Amino acid sequence: MKTLLGALSLTALCATGALAQMAPSDMRGQSAMPFPMPPMLDDAIVVHAIVDQFEGRWGGSGGEFRYDGQGWAGTDYDKLWVKSEGETDARGRFTDGQHEILYDRAVSTFFDLQAGVRLDIDSGPMRTWAALGVQGLAIDFFEVEATAYAGDRGLAARLTGSYDLLLTQRLILQPEAELNLYSAADRARGVGAGLSDIDAGLRLRYEISRKFAPYLGVTYEGRFGESGARGGDPRSGGNGARVAFGVRAWL
Repeated sequence: MKTLLGALSLTALCATGALAQMAPSDMRGQSAMPFPMPPMLDDAIVVHAIVDQFEGRWGGSGGEFRYDGQGWAGTDYDKLWVKSEGETDARGRFTDGQHEILYDRAVSTFFDLQAGVRLDIDSGPMRTWAALGVQGLAIDFFEVEATAYAGDRGLAARLTGSYDLLLTQRLILQPEAELNLYSAADRARGVGAGLSDIDAGLRLRYEISRKFAPYLGVTYEGRFGESGARGGDPRSGGNGARVAFGVRAWL
């Protein structure tokens, strides 16, 4: 029996010595893990694109088609961002074409700083603007964008906001609004000084998958001052509510 107890004691002492060799040799907070943690891949290049609005609108002044999309490529901190929106009116003219190419830099957990150029390219005369703004998630996860522009026609600003209200895991109600302001009128493009126009909507979408969702909605387009007549044609614009049907997709 004494021999057995001695063998067990010797085994315990050997095991204790092996564990001591695996433990840290000092108290400086070094990890006792035998393998190092893999590095964070925050410099991997990722590509993302979303078409938020791809819709037809119908109202008292006829039908029109509108799109609004954006995409980016880059890392968690630095990205090349492209945005584009526009619409085709009842007479087949492409209007409100605004296209931006931006450098994007993450400045906090929820917000990015963006700088670059905006090109107004559609059926009207072309305009070029320098752009500087922020984009991200505000309180309660409201998606917001605020951008200031400077060009040979003066200054401008655009504010957009939207919020996803989950009715179920697939049925989502999204209120959305966009406001455009200009320091000077540009009658050739149907732009008024001050608050030039507002585009707002309430859309109910059903996510067949996370990447594809048809929706129904109601939109309101308001134009003020000289912007009430796009391109100097009083028949081509104005205020009004419309019914919208479209799809939202991303990759």
